[in-house]
Amino acid sequence: MKKKIISLLLTAAMTVSLLAGCGNSNNSMSTSGDAQNGTATQGGAQNNASTLSGNASSDTGSASGEAVTIKLFSNLPDRKNGQGLVEQMIIDEYMAANQNVTIEVEALDEEAYKTKFKAYAMDGMPDVVSIWGQPSFLDEVLDAGVLAELNEADYADYDFIAGSLEGFKKDGKLYGLPRNTDIMLIYYNQKMFEDNGWAVPDTYDELMTLCSDIRAAGITPIAMDGGDGWPMACFLTDILVKVAGTDYAEIVRNAVATGDFTAPELQEATQILVDSAAAGMFQVGYDSQDYGTTMNLFTNGQAAMYCMGSWDCSMALNEDIAPEIRDNIRAFTMPVVEGGKGCANDIAAWNGGGYAVSAGSAVREEAIKFLNYMYQPDKLSKYGWENGVGMSAQDQTAYLTGNETELQKQVMDILKNATSVSGTPINDCGPSAFKTSIESEIQGVSNGSVTVEDFLAAIGAACE
Repeated sequence: MKKKIISLLLTAAMTVSLLAGCGNSNNSMSTSGDAQNGTATQGGAQNNASTLSGNASSDTGSASGEAVTIKLFSNLPDRKNGQGLVEQMIIDEYMAANQNVTIEVEALDEEAYKTKFKAYAMDGMPDVVSIWGQPSFLDEVLDAGVLAELNEADYADYDFIAGSLEGFKKDGKLYGLPRNTDIMLIYYNQKMFEDNGWAVPDTYDELMTLCSDIRAAGITPIAMDGGDGWPMACFLTDILVKVAGTDYAEIVRNAVATGDFTAPELQEATQILVDSAAAGMFQVGYDSQDYGTTMNLFTNGQAAMYCMGSWDCSMALNEDIAPEIRDNIRAFTMPVVEGGKGCANDIAAWNGGGYAVSAGSAVREEAIKFLNYMYQPDKLSKYGWENGVGMSAQDQTAYLTGNETELQKQVMDILKNATSVSGTPINDCGPSAFKTSIESEIQGVSNGSVTVEDFLAAIGAACE
């Protein structure tokens, strides 16, 4: 079994979205090849819909040549960096190759996206949408019948990693395609570490001591997006993996099925999170600060570390980040917990974000054609690798250049050396009510306003 896992990860490692992890607006702005940033801090366009058009002719357009408009609803508002840039590149290429096709993009950050997705599910979906192949998100969506079935045979030569499509199926039928293979990382500023004589920790106790030393130097130890809930739930997952080892998935599965979260491993992992926050591991106000604010603490040099998914490996190529920080970003995974069953190379990895087509789309055939174009191996996977956004759900081996960033190489080594993969983060292992509960209750337990016992009881009740 270990050899099988390593074999899969060797393949995945060559695929460095390194994805857990949305506001409404009726405003729109027209853009062309120069993609606009959808975030409030870069261009002021957060929650706007961008109407995009191409002007090149091609012989790959729709058979009729009639004008076609595809509406794409995306959770990637930043169109200048990372996955949003990659998505935009493919959109621009597709319209250039299909003069009769216009793709209208509405892009919201993740929490606002999920809120509006629910409204669209009731009132009518855009043609192509971002989705997550996890029970907490997809089960209810599939039950509602709002996504179109895809022909799995069409993707036989798309180089999807074994097992990556499973989270996007129901009753053996395929309803979406995964974009990412995700893991959580603790990014750190290597130069800051070297200048201060700090070492990457091997154990959680060493991490606690390191954070104390960093705080004593007047620097935030770990920038944590606690306001959104899910990053802390992923942090808790990684602690639980180190506590429970390969038993992680079974413990969580039993807890969700029974509503009983009193397993000692769950109690221990939660208490470690509480103790960490109480000791000042995170920035002041972490429990109300969002993704962008948290990343900025790290990329501006105000925090020595930053906890986020592997999709943020694109920071190493982001020219908006000062080179003295950008060139020194490195990463490590959760250190081992003393007495825990998890080893240093036991990690949590999952196939998260992806895309689907609306079952009610008036241009379903063209929408699926565009979806399939996105997933051609030399599109999402290739462009993702070249732009440093990390692990695709497809094999990226062919796109290694030898010029990868040090951060990319480091994450490849993390995956290559992995001995077990636990799977889905705890917050995505149950029904949507459970996800909502754990992501809203985790701030309270971490800051001490809710007891560990009450937190575990509350998330258990949400499973019933």
